[in-house]
Amino acid sequence: MMENSQVERLLLVCQNRTCKQQGSAKVLATFQTFDIPNITVEKSGCLGKCGSGPMVLVLPEEVWYSHVEPQNISAVMERHLLS
Repeated sequence: MMENSQVERLLLVCQNRTCKQQGSAKVLATFQTFDIPNITVEKSGCLGKCGSGPMVLVLPEEVWYSHVEPQNISAVMERHLLS
């Protein structure tokens, strides 16, 4: 439980079978290397977009990212998470 601050965003990285076969474990690990204030990165079960993975969902905005690869993560962060 966090004191005096709230998580503004939750970033979910699918770790279900199809996304995992498409490299989502590396995507999750890469996101977890960054310390971004007010953003929590968590693994998730199936996000229902099989075949478009690895899938990433940013809440509460419900912004979806598909076919995410570790080399794309800094661009996702700059465009969406750090703005």
